[in-house]
Amino acid sequence: MTLQVDKKRAPDGSAGYFDPEYIERRQLLPGVTAQLIWGERVMMGIIDFEPSAIVPWHSHPHEQCGRVLEGSAWFELEGHEKTKLEAGEHYVIPGNVAHQVTATSEGCVALDIWSPIRDEYISDEIGFFNDGD
Repeated sequence: MTLQVDKKRAPDGSAGYFDPEYIERRQLLPGVTAQLIWGERVMMGIIDFEPSAIVPWHSHPHEQCGRVLEGSAWFELEGHEKTKLEAGEHYVIPGNVAHQVTATSEGCVALDIWSPIRDEYISDEIGFFNDGD
């Protein structure tokens, strides 16, 4: 049996195809929003940074890699030199490595991929950056 394609549904962790128009845009922090899709062990997000928006220093057990799609941002990883990444450039952040991202004055759009999935990003209350994390 073949399932009918329905690109007009919200991601729910199951197999499928998704039209970005139907993927919720979630605010992670002031000036930082994400459109997320995920499976059992991997999550992908299009992250939009308004100009000069900051994702403060934090760490998490998830591996993270990505690509800057538009604009640019300053990436800071514990033990590495602060580096400006521009459209077309990639990054890898191992689990439990502290990092911070600051969009430049032009803003930034990035593709982030995490494994395992970030449960806190798909819960009803995004809590990763609360309680001092």
